[in-house]
Amino acid sequence: MPDCHVCPVWAGYLLANPLRKLFQNPETMLAPYIREGMTMLDIGSAMGFFSIPMAKMAGPAGRVICVDLQEKMLRSLMKRAHKVGVSERIIPRSCRSDSLMLADIAGTIDFALASAVVHEVPSPHTFFREVFDALNPGGIFLVIEPTGHVRTESFVKTVAVAELAGFHIQDRSESRRNHTVVLKKV
Repeated sequence: MPDCHVCPVWAGYLLANPLRKLFQNPETMLAPYIREGMTMLDIGSAMGFFSIPMAKMAGPAGRVICVDLQEKMLRSLMKRAHKVGVSERIIPRSCRSDSLMLADIAGTIDFALASAVVHEVPSPHTFFREVFDALNPGGIFLVIEPTGHVRTESFVKTVAVAELAGFHIQDRSESRRNHTVVLKKV
């Protein structure tokens, strides 16, 4: 299996920048999908741009499992989560380039997010199958890919791979900045 592209740690600081909220507000983007008490999965969480708002939105009973290849990203995420008082709601987990390592949480996830991740994985087939297995029946998977890195034709192929894994398309949109698809495990 080919190596995946890995976002450098220095870029994690740029991605966590509060100014990013001006054009990509996590609360607004995630509000339709997150409810109090949910168990969620943030794949490629980096330093928590989405994870921390997810933890706040899910309340004290909610949990966010944050998966990333890089321990340094996860350590930074936990420092940031501690500063805003949500570290007890976040579970950091390391993965490998060829596996998200989610077998132990199969069927437990209510909502999953992968923002700017799928184009970096070596096997989208494996990736979507693992996320599908982690979700509970009725679970939602929000996939966001940047239009600057991913052409429309490539995103169409990505969505087709997700469907092969068993996902049903709930909604699909495209903006100047992002390709987005909402997938559901039925």
